[in-house]
Amino acid sequence: MQLQAIIVEDEEVSRQILGNYLTKYCPTVNVIGEASNIEDALVLIRNNDLDLVFLDVEMPFGNAFDLLDKLPERTFETVFVTAYDHYAIDALNNHASYYLLKPISIDELIKAVDHVQHIKKREEELQDKILVSKASNVSGKITIPTQEGFEVLDVEDILYCKADDNYTEIHLEKTKKLVSKTLKYFEEALSDYPFARIHKSYLVNVNSVTKYKKGKGGSVVLSTGKEIMVSSSKKATLLSYFR
Repeated sequence: MQLQAIIVEDEEVSRQILGNYLTKYCPTVNVIGEASNIEDALVLIRNNDLDLVFLDVEMPFGNAFDLLDKLPERTFETVFVTAYDHYAIDALNNHASYYLLKPISIDELIKAVDHVQHIKKREEELQDKILVSKASNVSGKITIPTQEGFEVLDVEDILYCKADDNYTEIHLEKTKKLVSKTLKYFEEALSDYPFARIHKSYLVNVNSVTKYKKGKGGSVVLSTGKEIMVSSSKKATLLSYFR
């Protein structure tokens, strides 16, 4: 698939080098525009349906993170391109798909594009379709503590778990249980079953997911109609569950 992309970089020479590399080594990337500052980048992003933004960190009158702060509901993937490695943690916290250091390695550039291709391809394949998990329903049981002792639940009956401070809500089709255990506890307890941590507050039974909707991280729709947002950092892991 073709990736509609822009380059956001304040140095003209750097824009030309990256553009030439993409033309020669990454033919699936269609660069439809370039910007040398945040304001021009915002215009391009808001007026185009983009798949990928190559983004330099340091620019006049702001930086890459200032730009992303203005786009909380972005649907494109971001590849940071910078001469400084100390921005890596901030890039990860802003859900960058890849982090390229200048001078750009052609091999790393190709890897970055391939990674984004994979993510966007899975998104397109799964958006608004009835999903079939690669993981089959697994019979099993789990015990949860109660004031009287404990209760036994069939794992396959659990739709999702939601964090509530140091408690966890376990949602079944017609009821929910409030348990004095953290979501991390249930993530580990259910690790042998098809459950995916799609958000810091949600652990979802992938067999209950029927649709995926594109977005910064996107969202999933469960068999009950419940829609849950997906963290950008968890998107690739979630998509890997489906065929």
